[in-house]
Amino acid sequence: MAYYDDVLINATEFIKDRFFFISIKTNEKPKSTACTHYFSIDNELIYESFFNDFGPLNISMLYHYCVKVNKKLKSLSSQKRVVHYTSYNEQKRVNAAFLACSYMIIYWTYTPELVYEALAAHNSMEFIDFRDASVGMPYTINLLDCLNAIYKAHNYGFFNFDNFDFLEYEHYERVENGDLNWILPRKFIGFCGPHNKSTIGNGYPLHCPETYFPYFRRHKVTTIIRLNRKMYEASKFVKAGFVHKDLYFIDGSTPSDKIVSQFLSICEKTNGAVAVHCKAGLGRTGTLIGCYIMKHYKFTAHETIAWIRICRPGSIIGHQQNWLESKQAQMWKAGEEYRAKLGITELPRHTKGIYNYNRGPEFATFLRRLSKKNDVSGILQKVDTMQLEDKETVKEEDDDTMTQGDHLNQMKARRRSRESRQVVATTDKKKIFRARILVSPIDNSATLRTGKVIGIGVKTSAASTSRYLTKRNGTSERKVYLRSSIQRTANSSVTVTNGEVKTPRVLRSTIPNNGSITRNISAVSTSRVPNGELTESKIKRRTKRSLTVEKERSSSRSVKLLRRCKVQSSSDITIKPKFHLPKVTKMSKTP
Repeated sequence: MAYYDDVLINATEFIKDRFFFISIKTNEKPKSTACTHYFSIDNELIYESFFNDFGPLNISMLYHYCVKVNKKLKSLSSQKRVVHYTSYNEQKRVNAAFLACSYMIIYWTYTPELVYEALAAHNSMEFIDFRDASVGMPYTINLLDCLNAIYKAHNYGFFNFDNFDFLEYEHYERVENGDLNWILPRKFIGFCGPHNKSTIGNGYPLHCPETYFPYFRRHKVTTIIRLNRKMYEASKFVKAGFVHKDLYFIDGSTPSDKIVSQFLSICEKTNGAVAVHCKAGLGRTGTLIGCYIMKHYKFTAHETIAWIRICRPGSIIGHQQNWLESKQAQMWKAGEEYRAKLGITELPRHTKGIYNYNRGPEFATFLRRLSKKNDVSGILQKVDTMQLEDKETVKEEDDDTMTQGDHLNQMKARRRSRESRQVVATTDKKKIFRARILVSPIDNSATLRTGKVIGIGVKTSAASTSRYLTKRNGTSERKVYLRSSIQRTANSSVTVTNGEVKTPRVLRSTIPNNGSITRNISAVSTSRVPNGELTESKIKRRTKRSLTVEKERSSSRSVKLLRRCKVQSSSDITIKPKFHLPKVTKMSKTP
């Protein structure tokens, strides 16, 4: 297709004569040629929104995109151009730009400023900002904030796509499998708040603390920090060997300086990883983890929000974003004092990133098996009835009203429910399509002839010469017989004697148990005319035409099928019980 100024929104050449990113104002898909290969991810990598949010795409999707582009650049001819195109949909366009620019930052050492400058050089439409997971006034971050977050996170070793375990990310981020995500390697996990027992509440799965024990132990999590009201016995974690801390503040609100100070102190003194949760593990959880990132890695507030959302979409909601912006300078100053006190001259760098794939190939098989069985949400449910002592009783929130965390959990659960229904619907469609191919289209209640469709035991006035088609069934074990009514004689026999009219009467044919077709018997009975006298009574038995004995006995696998034709009118047909013809999946026509 030809590209004109009114069709092309932007065109960026990231790698000279090799990799391009374009946006087009048409629904027509570009066709690949001998010199150019086009591809799009608009309908492949899709953000799962809570409310009005639409991005950025999570780190697992970014990984899949990078693998795709690397594969295309390596597999295609060195002379062939690879073009990533996107539509004029504003949300899909900015997500596609985020992926393409992040790829250049990770694999081609572009700086965020350089790649963004190249993207905006020939751009006729500005990229929209990303917003928070709410329905009210938007709190936004822009594309450059996300690119800066990727750049810093990659430099500090937050992630490494050379050994990134996307299976682990995609499995455990699901609500039914624990709803947890790593934010910082070997330091922070954000997860949904546990309950006393694993059950279904408010329309989404609830997990007991025991569900998380195996994963936390395997990844050296030593401390649990709870930010919401008490929904489970803290002693369950304590007796399992974990340190448990409570730093409660109201759902949807921001923490006090005292809580921030306590949180940072606990995390800095803990040797292992820290698992943080509130009700949904998004708002309050992301806010406090964001303070730690700003203090120890000197991210800006917007870069911090961007990175946490890339790891755990939907995090930091509403005015929590403004609060983080107000704390940026304070956290930076606190970080400088902390490093000066300990003699640290540079910001820390990690040798292993989040979801580091170091468990061997058997772990991938383990995750696939768990996904198929879908039993992770029920791990160790037998211990739910354990009686553990705790000083306080378990209390719900102040009232029965839905909190922000409840709404977010419900939205996440509904997304998975929709996905499951779509998968089931797609599977059912495939099964139906396959069934339509395998099932014979022939009506079970009728025999197909060249003249009329005649059901078993159907009365008909006349018949014409029939031509039979023999088709073989591939199944040799079954004996398939065609049971059909026998045709009437071509000409009805009428005898008149002394004013009497003799009309033929058809006797119903019988089919013995051996399945063979017997001869039909017709009889002629007399009826009296008004002015006549019955002088003669005559019964004439006649043998009617039927399938030849040779064709009947030619093969036990044969199915006599007759050509489809016009059906008799309902007034001429007497409906009898249906004859179920075995379905034929493979047939060959014989002369």
